[in-house]
Amino acid sequence: MTHGNAPAPDFLASRSAITAFLFLEDPPAPVDLCFVLGCPTPSNMDPAIALYRQRLTPAIMISGHGPAPQDIPESEIFRDYALARGVPAEAILLETAATNTRDNFVLSHPIIAGRFGWEHINSVAIVSKPFHARRAIMTARAHWPAHLRLLARPSEAPDDPPAATWWQTQTGRAFVLRELQAIGTYALQGDIGGF
Repeated sequence: MTHGNAPAPDFLASRSAITAFLFLEDPPAPVDLCFVLGCPTPSNMDPAIALYRQRLTPAIMISGHGPAPQDIPESEIFRDYALARGVPAEAILLETAATNTRDNFVLSHPIIAGRFGWEHINSVAIVSKPFHARRAIMTARAHWPAHLRLLARPSEAPDDPPAATWWQTQTGRAFVLRELQAIGTYALQGDIGGF
């Protein structure tokens, strides 16, 4: 029941619980690697570029091809976006085949192992859409070494539904509700950890 135009208290509690669960964000901090999940908008690169410019990470790994058919992998588009903003090519690693979050972490695992050795990586900042941060962290927990300290550094692009207002638009509600469903699917498949 609502009172006038005000949401009912139980709705507010549910909305707050969903927001607290999905939308993770850690402050910028030094990390051994910044990991960026591909998506249709290269603004996902902005938190990674900021960490590199602040000398908080020596390397950025970008993962993702995007949905097929797609001629140019999202990770290559993101790389070019970063290069145009002053990140040197030698600081960037690419994984170009992943088409979903699970594959982002599974397919990048041997690339990171080969370039650095997991024993030399203790902390990773994971960049994703704001509503995707929980699943990204939980998927990393299932497929990457357990010793890692993982930080969430979500995009702050104006077109990404933020924690403060996601429920105010149809697009924001759709992204968030699909994300909750995806977490359930990943959990049933054994593709998330940390819970």
